[in-house]
Amino acid sequence: MSPPKMPDLSTSTKHKYVKLGYQYLVNNFLTLLLIPILAYTALELFRMGPEEILNHLNSLNFNLLHILCSSFLIIFVSTVYFMSKPRTIYLVDYSCFKPPVTCRVPFATFMEHSRLNLIDSPKSVEFQMRILERSGLGEETCLPPAIHYIPPTPTMDAARSEAELVIFTAMDDLFKKTVFN
Repeated sequence: MSPPKMPDLSTSTKHKYVKLGYQYLVNNFLTLLLIPILAYTALELFRMGPEEILNHLNSLNFNLLHILCSSFLIIFVSTVYFMSKPRTIYLVDYSCFKPPVTCRVPFATFMEHSRLNLIDSPKSVEFQMRILERSGLGEETCLPPAIHYIPPTPTMDAARSEAELVIFTAMDDLFKKTVFN
């Protein structure tokens, strides 16, 4: 008799909720630990009354070393707690890069450039033609300035200037939208 097969829990909906619960427990461990301790302390203080609390405070010996150690411990625990919390990030606005008109390349122009650049390999041109026809690129498709030249000049400087153009233009547009300097 074969042993019973274990169910596949990786796709189970219950597994998803267990994982979310575990993640919540780990992310809020310190809070979940301190709430019962603080609740118990508050209940004890309410049970004792003001005179008994004052008697306990007067009977304590305030040693400077104990005060410093407990203060350091409180500061350390609170620092660890606040540093471990994930920071909230809000999406205020977004901006898309709109390339200049000089970067636009009509489909026919791009194919002509491909034929001129790949004159030795007509199979590559045919393959590229099929891919471009199926990709849905239109007459408004934009390419980086380095690709416009015959032969293309894909250098590191051209790539850097293209990245700067895209990033800084989009960021400037975003700063204008959000009125952020």
